[in-house]
Amino acid sequence: MALQPVTSSAAPLSFAFLQAVFAAGVVGWGDGASVHASGSRHGPLQLVKRRKALPHVKRRFILFYISFPFISFTLHPIIGTNVSFTRHLGRVPDMEATDTNNPNLNYGLVVDCGSSGSRVFVYTWPRHNGNLHELLDIKQMRDKHRKPVVMKIKPGISEYASTPDKASDYISPLLSFAARHIPKNKHQETPLYILCTAGMRLLPESQQEALLEDLRTDIPVNFNFLFSDSHVEVISGKQEGVYAWIGINFVLGRFNHVEDDQHEAVVEVQVPGSDQQETLLRKRTAGVLDMGGVSTQIAYEVPKTVSFASPQQEEIAKNLLAEFNLGCDAHRTEHMYRVYVSTFLGFGGNAARRRYEENLISNTQIQNKLLGQHLGESADSPFLDPCLPPDLPDEVGPQNQKVHLRGTGDFDRCRMLLQPFLNRTNDTSTSLNGVYQPLIDFPNSQFYGFSEFYYCTEDVLRIGGSYNSTKYSNAAKSYCATQWKTLKERFDRGLYASHADLHRLKYQCFKSAWMYEVLHSGFAFPTPYENLRTALLVYDKEVQWTLGAILYRTRFLPLRDIQQESLKGSHSHWQHSFSFMNNHYLFLACFMVVVLSILLYLLRLRRIHHRSTLHRSASASVQWLEEGLGSPDIPVNL
Repeated sequence: MALQPVTSSAAPLSFAFLQAVFAAGVVGWGDGASVHASGSRHGPLQLVKRRKALPHVKRRFILFYISFPFISFTLHPIIGTNVSFTRHLGRVPDMEATDTNNPNLNYGLVVDCGSSGSRVFVYTWPRHNGNLHELLDIKQMRDKHRKPVVMKIKPGISEYASTPDKASDYISPLLSFAARHIPKNKHQETPLYILCTAGMRLLPESQQEALLEDLRTDIPVNFNFLFSDSHVEVISGKQEGVYAWIGINFVLGRFNHVEDDQHEAVVEVQVPGSDQQETLLRKRTAGVLDMGGVSTQIAYEVPKTVSFASPQQEEIAKNLLAEFNLGCDAHRTEHMYRVYVSTFLGFGGNAARRRYEENLISNTQIQNKLLGQHLGESADSPFLDPCLPPDLPDEVGPQNQKVHLRGTGDFDRCRMLLQPFLNRTNDTSTSLNGVYQPLIDFPNSQFYGFSEFYYCTEDVLRIGGSYNSTKYSNAAKSYCATQWKTLKERFDRGLYASHADLHRLKYQCFKSAWMYEVLHSGFAFPTPYENLRTALLVYDKEVQWTLGAILYRTRFLPLRDIQQESLKGSHSHWQHSFSFMNNHYLFLACFMVVVLSILLYLLRLRRIHHRSTLHRSASASVQWLEEGLGSPDIPVNL
């Protein structure tokens, strides 16, 4: 059942009602940032991101639950605001410590070798239940303190490009850490995948291969995990996007194709690879938007067959569309997916700011030369930057080209200055930078925005969750127009989220305008578009692309479990068919064989003894002949 927020327009709660609430039971303090999602696989859950209460926060939020079946309520700001109640059917994730004594529990490892560091994730799953409609129930392993079993090291593996023989030594601490948490008798059947991303992609192919070869050679010597040459590789941006898409939809439960579930949104899908253009109804999957510091990525399912305007567009689309079967049986079509994935380098928040500053420096220098001005050359004559809060001074550029800035905090003006950096075209089948993008069925689509999409909306503006373009625009305008002195005072009083440092406050206006333009550029959404939810955690879990990676790479394991269960069942039936009488006769037969063997052995010993006696008699006769002695006299009676 999808989560449907219902907002009441009632006045603030009375003190008497609050007393009744407290009697029902106060759970704890929070900041009111709720992330609502639907359709997970793990039971009821209120998706509330909780933080430790800050001592100077004036607006506080109390979270509480009333025990009605399938209903929980979240009380949002108490002071001077309305109360919103949310009815939902979520799922509770398994937050308990992993039972390492369970012999039927399987383990798997994924090492994410990123540009700034590497992390190992340990996953577990029980034996498959035999239902081919369901995938493996993979979860992140949790230690005895219920913490996810994860370890990170720095720097990135690409830093060892000049000394590739040290790659295995670099990875060893991660694998040793994982080995201590996994039962030793399970090591040999635990698959290990080492997947490298952006940092390694930038290296020449020869250096990549040298690093990977050292891992392939040394890891099997030092660790007993299930590891082969194909388990270590540099994955493409397309693969990483597909894994991220798989991960978020798996957590949301969108791969559980339950036919009698009438509460989930469904979509008609033309099955990829089907000659008859087979169609089926299944749960609507969620798209993924992820804006990092350097790049922005989008991934979403394309339910219908795509038509192309030209052969050139078709060739381009082949590199952006991924068709794959996530199920264990290649002949079943329910888990066939067609996913569009595109990565836009230079469209991340930090990279966009650098491009903006470089353009600002260049234009200011040209303008000064043409008009004989000295704009930006000193703090007394700064360039007025609409993307900075009012009266905030700043300097950009190298020492010999430094430009002095002073903010004016004009959100709409900042947006206009950023629009040329999107490189939009008039082609309706393209998005940012003129990249091909299939049409999206917006009324029947849902997207989750991570990383900068979440930080922009939540850390400062405090409007994370369901995206509303008008609400977002008004909040951004209000922030941008606020004096820098006031913003800093609020920061010093602890009125912003823990992720929001002074650097975030300084460039929040710019990033808010950049995010708005990205979302409304034809990249993913027309204006306005409300089916986007920004999130940091989904069901109290940080969703990583590594979850999608291990789910995809172990997709055939359910067949192994099913075959083992079938074989076990047939053996069990065969053994059960023997009655007690049959077992009794079998025992007697074995006993008779043993007795017969003993008798034969005794007879053989007797025969050997008899032969030995005859041999000694013959030897004595021969000796008498050799000494010239005749036979003894034998008396004869006549």
